[in-house]
Amino acid sequence: MVFSSSLFLLYFLPGFLLLYFIVPRAAKNYIALLASIFFYAWGAPDFIFIVIGSILIDFYLVKWMYRSSGNKKRWLTGLSIALNIGLLAYFKYANFFVENLDWVLQQFGSESISWTHVVLPIGISFFTFQKMTYAVDVHRGIHPPLKKVTDLALYILMFPQLIAGPIVRFNEIAEQLVDRRSNETADNRLTGFFRFSVGLGRKVMIANPLGAYADSVFAADPTQLATITLWIGILAYAFQIYYDFAGYSDMAIGLGRMIGFDFPENFNNPYISQNISEFWRRWHMTLGRWMRDYLYIPLGGNRVNPFRMYFNLWLVFLISGLWHGAAWNFVIWGAFHGFFLVADRLFLLKFFKAIGKFPSVLITFVITLVGWVLFRAESMEQVWQFTAGMFSFRGGETILASQAVWMTMIFAGLFAVLAYVPKLELWQMRLFSKKQSFLTIVWMTLASVVLFIISLSAITSSGFNPFIYFRF
Repeated sequence: MVFSSSLFLLYFLPGFLLLYFIVPRAAKNYIALLASIFFYAWGAPDFIFIVIGSILIDFYLVKWMYRSSGNKKRWLTGLSIALNIGLLAYFKYANFFVENLDWVLQQFGSESISWTHVVLPIGISFFTFQKMTYAVDVHRGIHPPLKKVTDLALYILMFPQLIAGPIVRFNEIAEQLVDRRSNETADNRLTGFFRFSVGLGRKVMIANPLGAYADSVFAADPTQLATITLWIGILAYAFQIYYDFAGYSDMAIGLGRMIGFDFPENFNNPYISQNISEFWRRWHMTLGRWMRDYLYIPLGGNRVNPFRMYFNLWLVFLISGLWHGAAWNFVIWGAFHGFFLVADRLFLLKFFKAIGKFPSVLITFVITLVGWVLFRAESMEQVWQFTAGMFSFRGGETILASQAVWMTMIFAGLFAVLAYVPKLELWQMRLFSKKQSFLTIVWMTLASVVLFIISLSAITSSGFNPFIYFRF
């Protein structure tokens, strides 16, 4: 079940909100937890018991760790992290490891390995990271462990951010799991509904039409396509993945706000970035901060010698690429971005500063587009052929985009770079904030209803409705 489905919008969400708002305060967490379990079980009934079992183990293991000290405390923290990494490694990377091992063995004349493919549980990359933050934050003394296992289960399984984030750290939400009366206001519910409707519109009215065209380009033989078609195809995909994922984050933040939770922002106009370092401060912000605080800094951060610092930075993004998917194109995509992050620190930041804002934004966007070829392609062969075609400036076959696709592309580009103008960026920040005047809330509510109805109409009239990050 995804947010942009009629099943969720017409049945699950209204039913949940009605029940959540009418039950006593003491029962709200239980209703939210039961709804979240049902939400996950609907899409992955075979895995819900594995997830619940791992939550139970984490709850008692972290509680034991909290009461311990010295080496015992470190060992118990390490055990919790190892169990979660092991779960992720088995379900997400076992197939990848066996397939590559099989290929290597066959090069030496060995027979093919017999292997039963492991099915990937929905959202495992996201909830595994959140489970690890629980153990680490308690170990660091940032916050004591939760007293109820149901509260921990709600933190991990909460349906608004369960499938594709934002990655919510335990310390960011710990107090709200116990008491969120200050957030449960009519204003928050209405501004939350507005944020949800904006995200739904982004997903349905921008990402979906562009995604259909991008799919048609990537399904064709890249060696036969004209250079202009390849550029339009990757441009469509760049806007698709942005509005798809940012739209999902908007919906998650809006849903959380409607029931009293403050989820962190996950996107901040990434396509106006002047370098790749800035891009990663604006794109999937919760993942970037997670990687920085739970991986890069423990590896030494900026406190080590320059060579080690650059290696750590590159390694973190190599792991980030692998986190996105168990395939070599994701690994290389991470290494690609890691290379430019190191280059930024060595010389690119000075170069971009010298040439000015607009050229820097343009060059960074082109680098990002090349990276998206790595992310979207089905194989490394397709990556080479597609990228070579982009820079060969040749003629060839074209895949015509409809007028609707062109109009969507224009609007997508405009909305993506509005924040290039500082005053418009400040306006956008005010629009998404919780504090609004009464008249503004009235207009936002009317706009929400209109957006919701138009988006729902688009969903029911189209069979194309993917969620890119659903498979991660």
